[in-house]
This record gives sequence, structure tokens and C-alpha cells, in this order.
Amino acid sequence: MRFMPQMVTCDSMIRPVRDDDFPAIADITNHYIATTTIHFAYEPLPVDAYRALQKPKFPWFAYDDGGVLGYAKAGTWRDRMAYDWTAEIGLYVRHDARGKGIGRALYTALLDDLARRGFRSAIAGITLPNDASLKLHEQFGFTSVGVVRDAGFKHGQWCDVEFFQKRFTTASTSPPATL
Repeated sequence: MRFMPQMVTCDSMIRPVRDDDFPAIADITNHYIATTTIHFAYEPLPVDAYRALQKPKFPWFAYDDGGVLGYAKAGTWRDRMAYDWTAEIGLYVRHDARGKGIGRALYTALLDDLARRGFRSAIAGITLPNDASLKLHEQFGFTSVGVVRDAGFKHGQWCDVEFFQKRFTTASTSPPATL
């Protein structure tokens, strides 16, 4: 199942994240931590903090064009077992590589893989304002499920977060035995 009819970038540049990708992942994300409100950490995180987020049942993909230019990740949305079929997702593209289709390519791989693994839906939280991220999620068929006002305080301002959901299926079937 494809979520985007066109892919601007080459599929061969998308691959599962490897252990040696985490320094680049840290650099990419730490730029946004230091300079924006889209990530709510206040201080840059060490490489091992990113490694610790990756769990076997959740896919992570890197866009590698001779170096990691972006990554998309899935993880636990909520801890209770009933939530096991919903993943929280995130996407980061190196600040100087934005606008080239990398995010679309990564999200296509991530969402396809989540659906293939039997996840029911994906949840994304977007700090507002973020027109590029809102547009990307709309293109993938995400729907807004609500805004949390003043969800976080960073860089001297209160920030709202809008949550979006992408449902992979609405069939009334039992969940898979395992993910």
C-alpha cells in the first residue's frame, strides 16, 4: 500500500537506521532542539539518548545520500497494552536539506512499514505554527484529532501542539497476535 502517488526521491536512499547513524540523527535533531520549538527538549541530547529510543517492534528509517540527511521513526504512543497497535511517529530532515522530498520519501517508507506490520494507526504531534509539517501530514491523509493549548513552554513562549492520526484500516478485525 502506497500513501503517496509520487515519490520525489529514490527508494534506494531509504533504509533502516543502523547503529552508526545515531551521531547524524543526534546532530539533525539537536539543531531543532537548539533553534526551534518543534522539539520540546531544552538542551541537545547525547547520541545514546537517541539510541535508547529505538525499539525492535518499531521501524526507523534513514535517508542516506552519502550521509544521513533525515530520519523517520516510530515508537510507543502510550504504555498500556491496549495501545500496542498505535504508534507515535516523528520525522526530522537536516535543516539544509529541507524542501527536496526527503520527508515525503521517509514518511512513505515508515507508514507503509507500519501498515505492513499490522499497526492500526499512527499519531503525530506538531508544535504550532508549522505550515510545512501540517501540509505534509494532510498529503498523507492524516486528520486532526485535537489541539492541546499551551502544551509546552520553550524559547520564551507557550506552544500549542496539534495531534494528527493516520488510520491504516477501519476494518473491525482483531489485532494481530504480535507486532
